[in-house]
Amino acid sequence: MSWIDIGPIDDIPLRGARLVKTLIGCIAVFRTAEEEVYAATNSCPHKGGPLSEGIVHGQSVTCPLHNWVFDLNTGEAQGADDGRITTYPVRLEGGRILLDDSAVAQRSAA
Repeated sequence: MSWIDIGPIDDIPLRGARLVKTLIGCIAVFRTAEEEVYAATNSCPHKGGPLSEGIVHGQSVTCPLHNWVFDLNTGEAQGADDGRITTYPVRLEGGRILLDDSAVAQRSAA
């Protein structure tokens, strides 16, 4: 894997998110209260709500529009809701957030 340094973890508030613009669209990078980082599509599959503006709790994010909850590990909707967001490999190294370049640089051939 090739990794892109997208900035320091301190640029994202605890239980917050920031957007990263990529060739495949905007990706939300989330920081939990435990200083873990996750990356996922920014758009909720239900009505397109901006997940980067949602509430981060534990290892989940709640869509700000209709309260759908997504597991940031798997992308799966929780509870009675049915849907999934795409997640991307991300890691912390020396206080810097690294995003998998190969996962976010590829566009569909269609």
